[in-house]
Amino acid sequence: MPGVFDEHVLCVRRDEVFPDGAWHGFVSEGLERYQQVIREGSFFMPRSEVEDDPAYQQVIPYIVFRHGDRYLLTRRLKASSEKRLRQLYSLGVGGHINPGDVDHGDPVMDGLRREFEEEVEYAGEVNATLLGLINDDSSPVSRVHLALAFLVEGSSPEIRIRETDKLAGELLTLEEMRIYYLEMESWSQIVFDRLAGSNH
Repeated sequence: MPGVFDEHVLCVRRDEVFPDGAWHGFVSEGLERYQQVIREGSFFMPRSEVEDDPAYQQVIPYIVFRHGDRYLLTRRLKASSEKRLRQLYSLGVGGHINPGDVDHGDPVMDGLRREFEEEVEYAGEVNATLLGLINDDSSPVSRVHLALAFLVEGSSPEIRIRETDKLAGELLTLEEMRIYYLEMESWSQIVFDRLAGSNH
């Protein structure tokens, strides 16, 4: 996608998020402190400057949609612009927060709302809850991103992917999507483990 690295994205300094060193995986404790760091210590930088610099964490709202006991599982198709993640399954939709998302005072929630509306068509009511944060140092892509995983509970199962050439999606129970686990993006595996663990 031309110009993708010219965009400005919301970042926080890695040492501010992880003053005692980075943890790996999913954290649901101390969320208020993390949210405060993001609210007070975040700033916009050109994506080209931070894409390969782990000193900065690009903040990504990661939206896990659920209706009843079924979750939206998506799969990136060949037309996806993110070559590194093509044809992997994902339990969440998410993206960078841009300067336009601060118009209403909460860049994370505004970014979440915009990202959700860009990815899917959905007319039902939604209720978003912060599940926790995901940090994954296992790959160069994930190392420079910090995910805020939100559970978005919908009142209706009528949800459709907008860019059907780039993304396919369906609602499945955790048990039904288990067969795709090894083909999921790392964040999705981390979230899946968390959701599956909390169901027992």
